[in-house]
Amino acid sequence: MSEQMHLLEGRGLTKEFGGLVAVSGVDIRVRQGDLHSIIGPNGAGKTTLFNLLTGNLPPTRGQVLFKGQDITGEPLYRRVHLGIGRSFQITNIFPNLTVLENVRLAAQAMGGDSAKFWWHFRRFKQYEVAALDAIAQVGLGDKVGIPARILPHGDQRKLELAILLASDAELLLLDEPTAGMATEQVPVLIETIQRIQQATHKTIMLVEHNMNVVMNISDRITVMHQGEVLAEGTPQEITRNETVQKAYLGELYGDFAEMMGGEAP
Repeated sequence: MSEQMHLLEGRGLTKEFGGLVAVSGVDIRVRQGDLHSIIGPNGAGKTTLFNLLTGNLPPTRGQVLFKGQDITGEPLYRRVHLGIGRSFQITNIFPNLTVLENVRLAAQAMGGDSAKFWWHFRRFKQYEVAALDAIAQVGLGDKVGIPARILPHGDQRKLELAILLASDAELLLLDEPTAGMATEQVPVLIETIQRIQQATHKTIMLVEHNMNVVMNISDRITVMHQGEVLAEGTPQEITRNETVQKAYLGELYGDFAEMMGGEAP
C-alpha cells in the first residue's frame, strides 16, 4: 500500500481572499485507487481546498500535480481531458434531456465530437454504447428515456456519476454527493459509489458532511481546521485522534461520540 502512486497532489496550497486566508500551506496526496475524503467543521477551508484541487479556483501560492504533472495553471476543460471529473453540491445536469442524452453528450464531448450536436445521434453509436454502460453501472438502466428533471434527487446524483464515468475520468471528485438527499436514499448512493470504485478501480475524492458515510467508505481522510490540515489517516486513526476530537468538540461532537460508542472524547 505504501508504494501506491500518488495520483493527485497539492503542494503548499494557499488561497487568500483579500485579508482572509481560507487555505494556508496545505499539502495533500491522494493515492491511486483510494477513496479519500476531506472533512472539517463549517469554515474549515475544505471546499476551498477542493476547488483549488479541481481548478475552480487558482491558488494564491502552491501547486497541483496530477500523475506527477504540474496542472496548476491548466483550465478546467484541459483537466477533464487529462482524466479529472467533478460533480458539484448542486446537481449539474441538462434537466430537459433524457438520462441517455445527458450521458451520451458527456461521452461525445470526450471523443472530440462535442461541436457536432446537430448530427443524428445514430452517427455516434459508440458514444451511445459507452453511455449505456455508464448508466448501467449506476443502476439507472431502466430509466434511460426519462427526462432528467423528473428523476428523484438521489437518481439525479446517480446520473451525475454516470456522466463522470462516460467521460472516462480516472479521478472522480465528488462535492457533497449526499447533499439534499433523503435519509433513505443515502445508503443506495453510497453503495453505488463503492461498487463503481471496486469494479473500475477509479480513484475517488470527496468532500462530505455525513460522518457515518465518511467513516464507512473512506480509505483515508484529511481533516481540515481553520484553513490547515489538522490530521490525516485511516478512519480508525482519525476517530482515535485526540486533536481531531477537540477540534470537533461542539458542532460535530455528537457524530464523534456516536462513532466512539457514546464515550466522551
